Amino acid sequence: MSEANAPAARAAAEAVAFIPGFSAVSERYDVALCDVWGVVHNGLAAYPGASDALTRFRRAGGTVILVSNAPRPGVKVMDQLDRLGVPRTAYDDVVTSGDLTRMQVETRISEPVFHIGPERDRPIFDGLPVRFATAEDAAYVICSGLWDDRAETPDDYRPLFARLQARDLPMICANPDIVVDVGGQLIYCAGALAALYEEMGGEATYMGKPHRPVYEEALGRAARIRGAKIPTARVIAIGDAIRTDIAGARGIGADALFIAKGIHAEELRLDGSGLDPAVAGPWFEGQAHRPTAAMELLAW
Repeated sequence: MSEANAPAARAAAEAVAFIPGFSAVSERYDVALCDVWGVVHNGLAAYPGASDALTRFRRAGGTVILVSNAPRPGVKVMDQLDRLGVPRTAYDDVVTSGDLTRMQVETRISEPVFHIGPERDRPIFDGLPVRFATAEDAAYVICSGLWDDRAETPDDYRPLFARLQARDLPMICANPDIVVDVGGQLIYCAGALAALYEEMGGEATYMGKPHRPVYEEALGRAARIRGAKIPTARVIAIGDAIRTDIAGARGIGADALFIAKGIHAEELRLDGSGLDPAVAGPWFEGQAHRPTAAMELLAW
């Protein structure tokens, strides 16, 4: 077995610990990289227990960086958190895939771009001298989501993608999530479009979780806050998605706390009686990436 594959192999062999609260493991860590949608809120309302747990962790000396695949700058996510009632005592900073996407746009500022996504994602480009173009005239594509994620599906984009792929336009995906849970309804995200574009022969680059750059940015900010680099053994990632949150944590060698009442809630048959290890245990065994610990909702 190669050294590069050893962390993943060890993670796969570990048994998942079912814990009653974050306090059961929090003393092991200095930094928590916490997902936002599905952990801190559900798109409609904040989870008070999650804010309380993160606030308590910070009061005990921990640092919390919220790491989101939101295709908007972190400052805009902070505004949303304020509106939903998530207190700023719950986190130190916010890093988003939108932040990394904006960095990419800045490096290509002289090139015309075709944007796929709703108007609410336009803050990615705020303050930048961006030249927007049509699919026929653009040099590259920024995909932040579906234009109408309540009515469309990825299949609606096949004709457009055929035109883009015929021109060999590279796509930058501003949100690698496939779906997001909005008040109990699963909505398609930009990751579903990027996956289809690749399936059709196009080239896609992903800006958020589970890919390393967003974690490097988050850990860099945590190091600046704490005044020192943090060993990954003292880092825990918290999230509700195996494909992004858990895979990303394992990819950087960090522990992971899985929150069950998110996009996988139906698969885990959550019915209000709590997370059942008899159901969840075999389910974790079938996943490509396993967390260190699991609980239904983030709480202290």
